[in-house]
Amino acid sequence: MREVRLCSRSACRESAVATLTYVYADSTAVLGPLATYPEPHTYDLCAKHADKLTVPRGWEVLRLALPARQPSTDDLLALAEAVRGEGNDDGAPAEAAQRAPRETQPLLAPPAGVDIASGRHLRVLPDQP
Repeated sequence: MREVRLCSRSACRESAVATLTYVYADSTAVLGPLATYPEPHTYDLCAKHADKLTVPRGWEVLRLALPARQPSTDDLLALAEAVRGEGNDDGAPAEAAQRAPRETQPLLAPPAGVDIASGRHLRVLPDQP
C-alpha cells in the first residue's frame, strides 16, 4: 500500500499533491506533480498551499501541470463500500446480486502455445499489416 504524504507546511494536515523545489542558482521555484519519492531538499504541498505559493521578489515560479485532484480518503472509502455492495438502497447483501448462470458466461481460452500455468503468458505480437 502507498504511504500518504502530508503537506510540508506547519500545522497543515492535508495530503500533498505537488512538490516544490528551489533552484537557487537560477532564482527559480519549480512547482510540479508530487514526486515519486520524498527528497531532502524538496517540499510537498497540498492543493491549497500550492495554489497560494509566493516566492521572494526577483524570483520566478515555474508551474508544471498538476494532475487532476487526487481522491480523498472519504472518496476511496465510498468507492470501497459501493464495490462491497454496502451502499445498496434496498439493503440486499452483495451476494444476492444477479449473476448469469455459469453455463451462459463465455469462457476465455488462452491463445495456442500459451502456458498460463508456467507464468510465462506474455508474448510479443508481430505488427499487423
